[in-house]
Amino acid sequence: MSKIGIDFLLYATVENDSETGEPIWVKVGGQRGATLNRSRETIETTTKDSPQGFREKEAGLAEWSIDADGLFLETDEGLQILEDAFMNGEKLKVRFQTAAGNKYEGFAILTDYPIEAPYDGEVTYSLTLEGDGAPTKISVV
Repeated sequence: MSKIGIDFLLYATVENDSETGEPIWVKVGGQRGATLNRSRETIETTTKDSPQGFREKEAGLAEWSIDADGLFLETDEGLQILEDAFMNGEKLKVRFQTAAGNKYEGFAILTDYPIEAPYDGEVTYSLTLEGDGAPTKISVV
């Protein structure tokens, strides 16, 4: 069964709870859309012994990123965490959570964060988070 994307959410954190040590997750507000991008390079291993006319390949390095956009709510705590990290060049811990509750978490650098303020419409943001290392998938049991 397919899911409507409304329950796919982006969270960010820069601090842990002082008692439990667990991250304090803050939802990024005003979200409209988000994409968890995952890709892997391929390494060509074709030799003279490869099947006639076909290339052979192995899996290479992987990478991930998140693209998102939404309404810009200047007082939103999640957007303020992103703003501070961007201005200071700091890594964030981010979470992309699915409607079923599965979570993809990892460290990322906010590489693109435009704010668009048209004359005749709402103020919006878009962002690109480039993953640093491998994300962790936490599945709902």
